[in-house]
Parts: sequence; C-alpha cells; structure tokens
Amino acid sequence: MRTLPSIDHLPYALYRAAQVREFDRIAIEELGIPGHTLMERAGAAAFRLLRERWPAARRLLVLCGIGNNGGDGYVVARLALEAGLEVRLLQLGDGAQLKGDALACAEAFTALGGEVEPFRGLPPRYDLIVDAVFGTGLEREVSGDWRASLATVNDYPAPVLAIDLPSGLHADTGRILGEAVRAAATITFIALKPGLFTGDGPKQCGEVFFDALEAPATLYARQLPAARRIDWARFAGRLPRRCRTAHKGDFGHLLVIGGDLGYAGAPRLAAEAAARSGAGLVSLATRPEHAALINIARPEIMCRGLDQPSDLTPLLERATVIALGPGLGRSDWSRRLWGAALGSGKPLVVDADGLNLLAEAPLRRDHWVLTPHPGEAARLLGCTPMEINADRFAA
Repeated sequence: MRTLPSIDHLPYALYRAAQVREFDRIAIEELGIPGHTLMERAGAAAFRLLRERWPAARRLLVLCGIGNNGGDGYVVARLALEAGLEVRLLQLGDGAQLKGDALACAEAFTALGGEVEPFRGLPPRYDLIVDAVFGTGLEREVSGDWRASLATVNDYPAPVLAIDLPSGLHADTGRILGEAVRAAATITFIALKPGLFTGDGPKQCGEVFFDALEAPATLYARQLPAARRIDWARFAGRLPRRCRTAHKGDFGHLLVIGGDLGYAGAPRLAAEAAARSGAGLVSLATRPEHAALINIARPEIMCRGLDQPSDLTPLLERATVIALGPGLGRSDWSRRLWGAALGSGKPLVVDADGLNLLAEAPLRRDHWVLTPHPGEAARLLGCTPMEINADRFAA
C-alpha cells in the first residue's frame, strides 16, 4: 500500500481541521489503523525530529494538555526517557480528564518511571520545550491560567518544538487565539493545515515538518483540499530559458498607470520591479509633474506625462498588460484614467487606489488580478481589516 512521504517533503494540499479529523476517523474506523497506533507514530516522528534538529539537547520540558495532542506529548516523553534523556513532564489542565489513547500513552510513560507534575511555571535550565498542549480542535480564545502558561513558554530562553501546531494558533485561519506559542519548529501530521501558512502562522510555527503517519495515499482521495501551497522553487524551474538572440520586444509591454500629485514613488517602484523581473518594455503613465523626475532616475522606464485620458489611448494600444492603481489617487484625473484603462479590454493587475475605486463601484471581470492588502480587502468586502485578518481564506 502506497503511503505519503514524511518529514523531508511538504505536500502541496492543505486541509481544514474538520477534514483532518475526518481523515483520522476514516483511518481508524474504515482502514483499521488503531488510534493508539497513530498516536505512537506521531510521538515517534516528533521525537526523531527532536533528535535530528537538536542533537545536543539532553534536558527536555514536555508540556501536555488533556486531549490527543497531550497524548502525543506523552509518547515523546516516554521515548526520551528510553533514550536516557532527562525529562520533566508538566501537565496543563486536570490530568484526570485524560481518556482513551491519550490516557494509555500517559500510563505507559509513568510505567517507565516518568513523573507527571502539574504546571506551576517553567523550571530553569532546560534545553528544549515540547509543546503538546492544544491541537487542531481549539476554537475559542485562550484565557486565564492557560493563556498565562503559553505566555510563560514564550518568555523561556529555550527553543520550542510544537506538536501538530503551536498551541493557541487556529488551525484553519492562522489567527492567534489570545496567546499562542512561538515555536522554532512545528511537526504536523496526516495533512497540512491552512493556519500553518497564513495569518500569524508562519511566525508562530518556525520551520514546518510533516509526517503522514503511514496513512495510505488513497485516504486523501476522500476529501478535496481546502487550498494548495505554491512552491516557488518548483515553479521557478518552469520558467523557460531565454534565447541568446532575444530582445526586449519579445517579452511583452507593461503599462503602469498611477502617480497622482504627490504619489510618484509607488508607480515608479512598480515599473522598476516589472523591468527587474523580466518585462520586456515598461511604460509609465503618470502626472506630467512626475514624468521627467522619474525618467532621470530610471531611464529604462518610458515615462509619459498625461493631462487627459485621451493622451492614454496610444499607450493602451501598445500595452500587453496594465498595472493599474499604484499612487493613482481618487481625483477626477485618477477616475478618468481608471475608466480609460477599464475600457481598453486589456488584462489588468489592480492595486492600491485602483482597488479603492473598485470598492466604490464594484464590477466583475475574468481577466484581472486583484492584489489587496487587508485595508483594501476590507473596503472591497464591506467589513473591517480585523475581520479580514481573522480569516484570510474566507475573505
């Protein structure tokens, strides 16, 4: 039976927490993989990573919650004891609430001589913390003693290995639920979760590792991914090598439109970035007051000062694609250029004030790319930037 590769390879598909729970159910109930086996595999994968990444670590603090994530932590602690490491396991929450597979793993740890202490703060001089407090099921804000405990972890001088995802991070949105652990590395299981890669996820997770826990590849045919990662290194290899006899006319003509009075910098940056990243010809339509100044600094950009929308017509005719909006403003001059660019029928990248003008008069097109930051996205969607950042996938 074919299984997904682990540790050394990150899949491209992302699945929401509910989907991952369904994968767990299918694996246990339909494919006959015991839940205890999955938990043992998760703990073993985390311990292998721990030893590979921090080979000099001899004194471990393992923080366990009262769910299955805590069970993974108990497995790590037991394996560390068996390897002769010094382990101190701190239980957050009432350990009497442990049940099922997590309870069995806790009992295996204590049967080996491991001691379980209630969390009352972090003792000094440990080399590494293993975070196994909260898993993917966390939905509400972390508060009270739980929040204070996670804050203590973030103040500790040792690195943190997070199990499945950093405690306090929302698995689907990457939002910090009151307080979240900042890990040096995170090992996640069965499937990658969107929250690892968006919102606050990247800065909380550190380097992300993956283990499929020997789940059969057929398992993943049962769910459609919620999203897919873009692997830039992989896609870079698809860019064709340019012929030695090629010239600038072979690689398209970009027209940047923007730069109302006082906003010359944004369109210049956009035009320069386009030239540096491979656009063949780059023109910039801006205020006459800006054109000469930009041309002095960047002679490779063909700057044209415009007073009237009609002055834009010959530039639109020559353009392959248009970048509309950097520093465009919302004046009458801005709105006339906006209307002329939309009327050209050319493919567009719409940014900055182009998006703000679109928010005032929404319309739909099939051949444009919109690049909003949270504030612009909030204006487009009629909500607040806080709501955008709370769930970027939903936005």
